[in-house]
Amino acid sequence: MSDNRGYSNKIAVANRKADVSSSGVKLGRFCIENDKSVLDMAVKFNVSRITIYKWFDGSWLPNKAHERKILRFLERENGRA
Repeated sequence: MSDNRGYSNKIAVANRKADVSSSGVKLGRFCIENDKSVLDMAVKFNVSRITIYKWFDGSWLPNKAHERKILRFLERENGRA
């Protein structure tokens, strides 16, 4: 079993099984790997924590505006690595 830090095993497993073509799933993988809190992401993207969890597991897709924001965020964050 891998180290999921603050995330439940259920969320981490659902994220690993989800379709990575979704920007929300990509965000989830980044957050789980980098110990970014759901609350911080909810505030950053102005959505509820439930929305973030649903994005992470692929059951909800971000709308186009959120998708653009997520992809810009991930580009910036991955550029810092």
